[in-house]
Amino acid sequence: MDILSVIWNPPVVAFHIGNFGVRWYALMWVIGLALAYYIVMRLYRHQQLPQEKFDPLFFYCFFGILIGARLGHCLLYEPGYFLANPLEMILPARQGPDGAWHYTGYSGLASHGGTAGLIIALWLYVRKYKLNIMRVMDNIAIAVPVTAAFIRLGNLMNSEIVGKPTDSVLGFVFVQNGENFARWPGQLFEAMFYFLLFPVGLWLYRKYRHKVGTGFFFGWVITCIFTFRFFIEFLKDVQEPWELDMVSAIGLNQGQMLSIPFVIVGLYSWLGGKLVRKLGEQNINSKTKNL
Repeated sequence: MDILSVIWNPPVVAFHIGNFGVRWYALMWVIGLALAYYIVMRLYRHQQLPQEKFDPLFFYCFFGILIGARLGHCLLYEPGYFLANPLEMILPARQGPDGAWHYTGYSGLASHGGTAGLIIALWLYVRKYKLNIMRVMDNIAIAVPVTAAFIRLGNLMNSEIVGKPTDSVLGFVFVQNGENFARWPGQLFEAMFYFLLFPVGLWLYRKYRHKVGTGFFFGWVITCIFTFRFFIEFLKDVQEPWELDMVSAIGLNQGQMLSIPFVIVGLYSWLGGKLVRKLGEQNINSKTKNL
């Protein structure tokens, strides 16, 4: 063990409410979503969007992210197990060999699935509340880095999604995993990047507010997050053993392969692709003026 490494052994439970322990991971999710709620609320007010159309947005986002992230992990990382045990996709518990159910929380959540689930949820939201899809997605995108950062801090507190072994002084020894050697704290690096991304997004909003509704902010955030995710994966260990064969064959893991489509979609939106222009608010306004 490198004496300069960080010995990482935080408690999994942040505090108790009676006999119920609130885990750090769940707490980080709540904080991240609450901050995103506040940020988007301010953006709606700043753009004079109706309050009654903002109120249901949180529920669409919350369930879209949670369901998408859960299904993403189950079907993209452990399909064999969860297709054989479909009830465990829904319940935050696993059934032991004795047949008894044990509470585990939703420990398997995938960011790629969460992003896809969020996009689907926003599509359903704008269909019901008659808002422009690109305006809503741009506003959500400005707040996304904050939520993403706190989720990665939750992963860090859970000592999960760990990096590869390292001799660097930046390494963390994840004691909860029964290890006595250092690994790259990839979760922390991601959280720091997302925290830096947020103020940049606010600066861009102040400078290019007129681009809200064009897909500019959605494309920028998706491109930055998943490009960084692609490269940080080189420092992270695989999440499932079968990924070792993938890395051996093509040099990339599942997280990197899943990031590539999001980067392509992000660049397409950021650069104003034809479909994005068609869905964007400016295109709709220009059509209205021509009528």
